[in-house]
Amino acid sequence: MAPQDFTQLLVNGRQGDKSALDAMTPVLYDELRRLARHLLAAERSGHTLQPTALVHEAYIRLVDQRAVDWQNRAHFVGIAATMMRRILINHAKAYKAAKREGFAEAVTLDDALGVFTNPRVDLLDLDQSLDKLTQLDPQQGRVVELRYFGGLSIEETAEVMGISPATVKREWVTARLWLVQQMEGPAMP
Repeated sequence: MAPQDFTQLLVNGRQGDKSALDAMTPVLYDELRRLARHLLAAERSGHTLQPTALVHEAYIRLVDQRAVDWQNRAHFVGIAATMMRRILINHAKAYKAAKREGFAEAVTLDDALGVFTNPRVDLLDLDQSLDKLTQLDPQQGRVVELRYFGGLSIEETAEVMGISPATVKREWVTARLWLVQQMEGPAMP
């Protein structure tokens, strides 16, 4: 479905059009499945959270969002990415607590961040570092969340955030470098 068609369904559904809501359900579910595949592809093999469970949990949480004024597909994906991030972090924390071995989820950030020297990164460490970044610079934190967890392009991220693609690119580069330094330590001379 074209982004403009998706946006029109969101607008019509927001205005109470039941047929738009009915038509939107499979589209929303497909978007969530795409997003879940993107996120879980970066997880360790043998991950105990199945894509279907992640999609269902996110769908339930999104459907309960009565006060959200969905703007367009990118806005929906941005909010869905935030929810899926929370679900994955909660799952990683529960997994770590259950194992009691100090093992946490490892995420491959090669494709998303592309700058870590260690391609396997602890999901909980990433979450903590991202929280620190968001406290220092909320815009950069949101860019990372939308780009990495949401899989949004530079242009889609700009649309969700209401900023220019050039600003997103600058923030993305700066945020990636900050995260590398935070998670791997300063570069050796």
